[in-house]
Amino acid sequence: MPDSTMTITFLGTGTSTGVPVVACNCDVCKSKDPRDKRFRTSVMVTSGDENIVIDCGPDFRFQMLKQNVENIEAIIFTHQHRDHIAGLDDIRGFNYILNKTIDIYGSRQVLDAIHTEFPYIFTEKHFFAAPQICLHTIQNEPFRINQTLITPIEVMHNKMSIFGFRIGDFTYITDASSISEAEKEKIKGSKVIVMNALRNSKHVSHFSLAEAVAIIQECNPKQAYLTHISHFLGLYEVVEKKLPPNIHLAYDNLKIEV
Repeated sequence: MPDSTMTITFLGTGTSTGVPVVACNCDVCKSKDPRDKRFRTSVMVTSGDENIVIDCGPDFRFQMLKQNVENIEAIIFTHQHRDHIAGLDDIRGFNYILNKTIDIYGSRQVLDAIHTEFPYIFTEKHFFAAPQICLHTIQNEPFRINQTLITPIEVMHNKMSIFGFRIGDFTYITDASSISEAEKEKIKGSKVIVMNALRNSKHVSHFSLAEAVAIIQECNPKQAYLTHISHFLGLYEVVEKKLPPNIHLAYDNLKIEV
């Protein structure tokens, strides 16, 4: 991706359960507003004809079909929890139709988890229908996918170190509960920030709404969007009205330009 306008597609904006939650009868889960229906969190960054996906959870197949995605360059993983990696098997469509291997980028912990969760990909007697992937280990230093420079941002998910990412003027952070001052410096200057905001009350491993808003205001982007949202946060139309003018609730299928 050269230095040009990027389109960010919110493939999913929900927490690990998705919204609606199975068996829940709360107002959010029963809402008729499509902005209250949330697949597991993921975004796609598009420039020209190149698509880079960040995280592929259990809804990945539906997300790709919904957006009519016909090609991806790579998948980057923030961390190894199942709501962020469980859809990896569904890259097989790209393998078959395009006759290509998909590049996968993640920390050593993420790649170890992929080996554990998808052992059939790596057996000596290669399972003929296994996903065709090429693994790339990333650390807390910039890397490139083709012409796209990607800067990891280390954040804490309770006691687990995970990555957010900055691509040009766009910063994407999910599942964070704290960010060091040094890592915040990487975020500052972004025109658009996406930040997780799980619910209104404090949580051990995710930012609350108030915590996410405070960090966004400290980093002072032109626009910001909240993601990784649970049904506990409230109805979209209610919460959106309470937010500062430059901060919005993201919702599935939302597209923005950066």
